[in-house]
Amino acid sequence: MSPRTDLELASPARRRIASTPATATQRVYDTIHAAIVEHRLAPGTRLREVELAEGFGVSRTVVRQALHRLGQDQIVELEHNRGARVPQPTREQAAQVFDARRVVECELARRLAGKLRAEQRAELEALVRQEAEAEARGDAPAAIRLSGEFHRALARFAGNPVFVRLLDELLPTTSLLIALYQGGSARTCAAHTHTGLLTALAGAGGGAAGEMRRHLSEIERSLSVGDTVAPTPLRDLFAPYRET
Repeated sequence: MSPRTDLELASPARRRIASTPATATQRVYDTIHAAIVEHRLAPGTRLREVELAEGFGVSRTVVRQALHRLGQDQIVELEHNRGARVPQPTREQAAQVFDARRVVECELARRLAGKLRAEQRAELEALVRQEAEAEARGDAPAAIRLSGEFHRALARFAGNPVFVRLLDELLPTTSLLIALYQGGSARTCAAHTHTGLLTALAGAGGGAAGEMRRHLSEIERSLSVGDTVAPTPLRDLFAPYRET
C-alpha cells in the first residue's frame, strides 16, 4: 500500500477545509477549530461575530451557526449575552484531562502493541516524519497538528469510534493547556517521543502502555507558566479563508 498523502493524514477538520465544495458554516467551523488546536487563536480570545464575518467574508448568521456548533462540541465557550470565546482551561482541568487521556490511551497502546498492520505503522511513521520536518523548519502549528494526529490515529486503529470521539474532545483541550502553561521551548509531545512510542508499539502490550503513560505524564509535568500569546485581530487571522 502506498504512503498516505498529507491531506489523507490530516484531521477531519483539515480534510474538510482542503476539500470542495463545503458549506460556509462548515468552513468557518473547521477553520476556527484548526486555529484553536494550532495555537493561532490564544486561550481567552473573544470570538466576535462582526470581526469573524468580515474575516471570512460571510454573514453573521453563518458565523453564529458555526460558533453554536463549536460550543456544542465544547471547542469554544458560549456565554449568555457575551458571545463566544476560546476556553481557558484551569490547572484542575489539566489534571482531569490527563487522567482521562492516560486511561484511554494506555489502553489503546496495550491493545495495539504488536498488532499494527504494515500500512498502519507506515501511517504513524509518516506522521512522525512530517512532525519532525515541521519542527525543523520552525512550523509550530503544523507540528502541533501532526502530534495530535499521531494520537488520534491510534484511536482510529483500535476500531472503536467512541475512542476517536473521546480523543476529539480531549486533544483540543490539551492543546489549550499547552498554550497556557508550557513555554515555547519546552514542547514535550514531540517527534522524538513519538518515535519511542512507535518502538514500544512493536513489542508487548505492557511495555507500550507504560511508554504511553510516561509520555503523557511528561507532558503534564511540563505545564508551568507558558509564554503569553499576543492576540491577532480576527479579521486578519481569517482573511486567507475569505469567501470569494
